[in-house]
Amino acid sequence: MKTLQDPVSVLKGVGEKTADLLGKMGIVSVEDLMMAFPFRYEDLSLKPVAELVDGEKAAIAGQVVTEPVVHYFRGKKGNRLTFRLRADEAVIAVNFFNQGYLKKRLQLGDEVVVYGRYEQARQSLTGIRFLQFQVHETDDMAPSEVGDEQAAIYHTTQGISQKKMKELEQQVFYEYGALITEKLPEELRHHYHLMAHRDAVFQMHFPTNEQLSQSARQQIKYEELFLYAFRMVWQRHLRHHQQQGVALLYDNQALRAFIATIPFELTSGQKQVTNEISRDLRKPYPMNRLLQGDVGSGKTVVALLAMVEAALAGYQAALMVPTEILAEQHYQALQKFLEPTNYRIALLTGNTTAKMRRELLADLKNGTIDFLVGTHALIQADVVFHQLGLVIVDEQHRFGVNQRADLIAKGPEDQAVNVLYMTATPIPRTLEITIMGDMDASKLTELPKGRQPIQTLWLRPNQRQMADQKMVEELDKGHQAYLVCSLIGESEAMEAENATAIYEQVASQYAGRYTVGLMHGQLTNEEKDAVMAKFVANEIQILVTTTVIEVGINVPNATYMLILDADRFGLAQLHQLRGRIGRGTARAYCLLIADPSTDNGKERMTIMTESQDGFYLSQRDLELRGAGDYFGTKQSGLPEFHLADPVVDQVLLEQTHSDAERFALYYEEHPERYPVLTDWLNQFERSPQA
Repeated sequence: MKTLQDPVSVLKGVGEKTADLLGKMGIVSVEDLMMAFPFRYEDLSLKPVAELVDGEKAAIAGQVVTEPVVHYFRGKKGNRLTFRLRADEAVIAVNFFNQGYLKKRLQLGDEVVVYGRYEQARQSLTGIRFLQFQVHETDDMAPSEVGDEQAAIYHTTQGISQKKMKELEQQVFYEYGALITEKLPEELRHHYHLMAHRDAVFQMHFPTNEQLSQSARQQIKYEELFLYAFRMVWQRHLRHHQQQGVALLYDNQALRAFIATIPFELTSGQKQVTNEISRDLRKPYPMNRLLQGDVGSGKTVVALLAMVEAALAGYQAALMVPTEILAEQHYQALQKFLEPTNYRIALLTGNTTAKMRRELLADLKNGTIDFLVGTHALIQADVVFHQLGLVIVDEQHRFGVNQRADLIAKGPEDQAVNVLYMTATPIPRTLEITIMGDMDASKLTELPKGRQPIQTLWLRPNQRQMADQKMVEELDKGHQAYLVCSLIGESEAMEAENATAIYEQVASQYAGRYTVGLMHGQLTNEEKDAVMAKFVANEIQILVTTTVIEVGINVPNATYMLILDADRFGLAQLHQLRGRIGRGTARAYCLLIADPSTDNGKERMTIMTESQDGFYLSQRDLELRGAGDYFGTKQSGLPEFHLADPVVDQVLLEQTHSDAERFALYYEEHPERYPVLTDWLNQFERSPQA
């Protein structure tokens, strides 16, 4: 019995070698082949010579009126086949590059169709492909396509030609097209006048005209975004209705008393976010909330209040962070807040001694430790909590899914623990919906009182002396400075300043005046900790570093940052780096040294000097660089769509998310009315009865 999940090897002409090549393109099943859409279309409708436009591609028909000749160049490694074609009483020169083999198939007087770019100055077609010779087909196009306004062009790989892809698409639709089923609820299709899924897929490969092609593209984009959004919304629904959580029913008066011990007033944003988290913690289902806080917005205090709420309810809280430096900073900061109280907090990292670790684990298990701060060390098997009620994961994107799950699993067996994820990297609304769609989200946007905006300047490399003068001014006030490089050492692949060379240069330049330190990712954790300890203590005044300091480093006395080759960084990363300064009450300065060669790079530098809003910058970064470059590598949480693009299709994304939330309510009441949604959810082991 045929199914869309049949391997492509069932198709005629797909042997082991071809199947392997298709597999490299991500095409494994029949359905994969159907969804391997063309990335563009070419207009192959025959054009009269009078309508040819200089520099544009076109297909023309005519008669070969000169003997085809092959000219060789580059030591016979390259060749050019030339002849003249009479079309509409005009004679056009035709040039085929590196297709000399076609000479055997061309004779004087033959009627042919050619396709290529028309160059008026030469009265010729260049860069062309041979479309049709009598009844023969060629490597790229089939005669049947001549005359089409939209001929599909596919992504291919060596060994898979355009012709082969088109043959496979035709075969798969002939043999399996009837098995394509609808994916959207009927109400949605009618409401938005969307074509059927089968028709849309067919039109993507074999468009009747441009209008139907565009309608097909819109239908598939909507379908992809809606179905993904619906699954995320349904996951949240299941958590709210079918998961038993740890309800933290704390004494609100006791919480107010603790807040009164904090030596400053919370910002209005901190109060609002704390209330959102507090409401979640008291509910019977587990909290799954993302706290986005721009750099310096005060996420640590919000996390502390959530931890205290857990302790007041008789539960423990764990805070996991990605680095030992950050763990130590969180531990010290939280410890200061907790000094007036009886709460006990502990720190667990890879540097914890064996004796201290044994004592800590015993106290954790018997419940005398209320709060545990640590790195990946928290997820080790021998770390056992007495009663874990809250897990906080800072810079959550730096942990794998399994690592986060291992810590969450340390909660009570019969209850799901509450989870708060935190990030100082503002996530654009676009990605918040697609990646974090099953979470509730909170945002901190305002800075604590007393903080001043960071003055940001963009300088060219020849203005470096000006940057050095400003640094000396700040150092002479008793402040400290960061010099940030994109590379650790010299690179043959990239021309950029490297931290090692800059360190040697600066250390020599300021010897006897300032102490210079070096920090980069190749140092051991112990070496990094030692360098940072000296910088925190102001034993180092200038820290030459790579991006290892972009998250969590808190040195209020640092007021100056120079970023070399700044155009090599994205806006979001530049903003994170800039966030390491200006953490005290003194004015801070961030200088960007860059000479970008592209408009994109120039625009990024300009934007950095104009805005300090991390949420705005992250959205602009996403728009300028695209989702793949935004994350550096493909993020596992970022869905891959065949046609939809969350950045380009933002309006459609918002609409589908709204539709998905509405349909989740309908589906909960009458799942039998929406079998297409049940089928979709069942692919991910999700259903109303799950």
